[in-house]
Amino acid sequence: MPVSPVCIATWKFGLAASVVGWRRMAEGASALDAVEAAARVTEDDPSVNSVGYGGLPNAEGVVELDAAIMNGPDHAAGAVGGLVGIGNPLSVARRVMEHTPHVMLVGENARRFALREGFPEQDQLTPAAYKRWQEMQAGPDVAHFENVLSLQLLTPDNHDTIGICALDAAGSLAVGCTTSGMAAKVPGRVGDSPIIGAGLYVDNQIGAASATGHGDEMMKVCLSYRIVMRMEEGLTPQEACIEALRYLLRKRPPEHHNHYGAAVIALRADGEVGAAATVSGFAAPDRLWQWAVASSDQPQLREGVYVTADTVLSTLRI
Repeated sequence: MPVSPVCIATWKFGLAASVVGWRRMAEGASALDAVEAAARVTEDDPSVNSVGYGGLPNAEGVVELDAAIMNGPDHAAGAVGGLVGIGNPLSVARRVMEHTPHVMLVGENARRFALREGFPEQDQLTPAAYKRWQEMQAGPDVAHFENVLSLQLLTPDNHDTIGICALDAAGSLAVGCTTSGMAAKVPGRVGDSPIIGAGLYVDNQIGAASATGHGDEMMKVCLSYRIVMRMEEGLTPQEACIEALRYLLRKRPPEHHNHYGAAVIALRADGEVGAAATVSGFAAPDRLWQWAVASSDQPQLREGVYVTADTVLSTLRI
C-alpha cells in the first residue's frame, strides 16, 4: 500500500538535505537513493564545518571523513572510516555495501577502494577550515598523540553530524550518517557515525534512527539500535528517543553529564517521527537543537525536547 514519503535530518542545515531527499522520493526514488542524495547536499556545502567538504580537521590538520548507510528492505549496510582526500563519503559507503562482501573499510584502503570505484581525489580542507584549525592549535583540547588523554568537550563549533532517515512511497526505510568527526581529534579516531547500531540503525518492519553528538559515548550504548528496539516494544518514536538518551545519561558518572551531549531522531515505519537531545551541549545557551522534517513541499524545522538523566523537558529556553 503506498505511503507518503518522509525524510528527516539532524540540525538546521539538515533542512536543505531533507527537502532534496523528500523530492527524490516524491518523484519515485527509493529511500536509499533519497538518503544518498540528501547527504550529498550537506557533504558538498563548505559552510558546514562538521561534514564533508569544509569539515574541521584532526589535530594534525587532516580532514578524516566517516560515513555509513543502511538499507531497510535487505538490511544491508556499508561504511567508511578515516577517509582522506575523497568527497561524498556516504556514497563511498554505499559502494562498500553494494560492491563488496563487507560492511566497513577504513583509512588508506578505504581511499584506495574509492579511487578504484571512480571517485575523484578532492582535498576536503577548505581555507576557512584551515584557519579555524590554526586557531584551535593554541587551545588546551587539541589531542595530539603526545597528549591523547586530553579531555575534549563538546563546544558549539567542534561537532555536528548529519543523520538522515527516509521512508519512501513503497514503505521502505533507509538511514545514513556522515561527518568529519570531532574537530582536533586524535588522528585515526572514528566516532559513532559509521558504526551500525551506534550512529544509525534501521529495521524495515520497525523504523530508523540516527544520532549526533559525542560519538565516543554513544557507541558505548548502541544508541540508535536501542531507539529502534524500543519502538519495536511499542514506544512511539518520541518516547524511544527520550528513553534512549536517559539510558545514555544513566550510564555516565554524574560528574560527566555536562560533557557527553547527544541528540537523536527517529522515523517509524508508519511515518511517525520523533527527536530529543540532552540539555548539556544542545540546549541554549550552548546550542539550539533543531531538526528537519520534509513530508510535503513545505518542510519544517523543529526544536526537539530536551532530556536530563531524570527529567524530560519540553522546548527549553535558558
